[in-house]
Amino acid sequence: MRVFVTGATGYIGSAVVRELVHAGHKVVGLTRSGSSAAMLKEVGVEIHHGALDDLDSLQSGAAAADGVIHLAFKHDFSNFDDALKTDLRAVESMGAVLKGSGKPFVITAHANGAASENEVKALAKRGARTSIVSLAPSVHGEGDKGFVPRLINIARDKGVSAYIGDGSNHWTAVHRLDAAHLFRLALEKAPAGSRLDGVADEGVPFRDIASVIGKHLNLPVVSISRDEAESHFGFLGIVAALDIPRSSVQTQELLGWHPLHRGLMADLEQGHYFKS
Repeated sequence: MRVFVTGATGYIGSAVVRELVHAGHKVVGLTRSGSSAAMLKEVGVEIHHGALDDLDSLQSGAAAADGVIHLAFKHDFSNFDDALKTDLRAVESMGAVLKGSGKPFVITAHANGAASENEVKALAKRGARTSIVSLAPSVHGEGDKGFVPRLINIARDKGVSAYIGDGSNHWTAVHRLDAAHLFRLALEKAPAGSRLDGVADEGVPFRDIASVIGKHLNLPVVSISRDEAESHFGFLGIVAALDIPRSSVQTQELLGWHPLHRGLMADLEQGHYFKS
C-alpha cells in the first residue's frame, strides 16, 4: 500500500514510518526541511514537500496515496485553539479527496479535538474507511518529549518529586513502538468509524511515577494539595491530578493488537529519561 504520512519525522511518526516500511508498505512522508527529508530517505521513505497548513500539498499527497495516517499537530500549548483549528482544516482538506474512495484514513485524537473527530466520523459515512486512534497521555520511550520529561524537569527545578493528595490517581501509558504498530493495524484493517484505544498500561498510580522520578534524581517524594498543584506543576497541574484509567481490550480484540514492549515504570527504570 502507498501510505501518505503527516508528521512522519516526529517522535511517534518516525516510529510509524519504520513500522510501515518493515511491513512492506511504500511510505510517502510530509516534510519541509532538508534535514528531516534526509532522515526519511535513509529509511526508504519518499519525500512529499509541504506543511500542515499547506492544504494543497496535503490534498495532493492524500489523493496520490492508497491510505493516509495523519500524525502532524502543532504542539503549541500557548495557542492550543489555533492548533486545533489547523488540525481541523488539514483533516477537512485530506478528507475531501478521500471521500467515496474506500481508502483508509487514520487520525490521532487530541484533547478538545471533537471537531476533527466529528469530521472523520462523517467521512466514514461518505465512503472512506476512517479510524481514530486515541493514545494514552504518556507515549513513552527514548526520545520522549512529552509529559514525563516535563515532570522530571519540574522535579529538578523544585527539588522534590511531587504527587497530588494520596497520588492514587491513575495515568495510562503506551510504548512508542506499540503505538506505531497500532497505527499500522488501523491502516490495514480497522473498520470504518472505529475509535481505537492506544493503551498498554491501563492505570499507573501517579504516586508511583513520582516515586521513581524521586529515586533516580535522589530527591524527596512529597504529597502536595490540589491548591498547590498549579504553582508546582504549572499548566500540568490539571493533568497531574487526573484519574484516567482506560482499557484497550476491545481494540486488542478488534485488531489483534497486543502491546509487547516494556511498560512505563520499567521504561523509567532503564534510566534514559534521566540522562539529560
